[in-house]
Amino acid sequence: MQKSTITIEVLRDAENITESITWNATDSTAEMMQKAKAMCVGFWDEQDRSALTLDLWTKNMMVDEMADFFHQMMMAMAQTFQRATQQQELSTDMKTFANNFIKKFHALQLKEQK
Repeated sequence: MQKSTITIEVLRDAENITESITWNATDSTAEMMQKAKAMCVGFWDEQDRSALTLDLWTKNMMVDEMADFFHQMMMAMAQTFQRATQQQELSTDMKTFANNFIKKFHALQLKEQK
């Protein structure tokens, strides 16, 4: 059995606000810690039948970056759901929602700029 390790380091300022996020994985080809502006990690608790999520973002992450991040995460979750369950229709529904989300975000940004 092969073991993999993912290391996440979070640097916080004096007000406990996330300053930086870096990560590395033993299966990665990168030798140095990689920078990230945001992260979402989810664990499934089989006994409680509930999700534990860890969501962090740095204080310098822009709102448009957060919208793009959420769009891409929703698209990835839809793809993962399809691979795990073979439920193509539900996966497509999730992707449609994600695409509508980002379109609405961009429309709201344009409206705010006027």
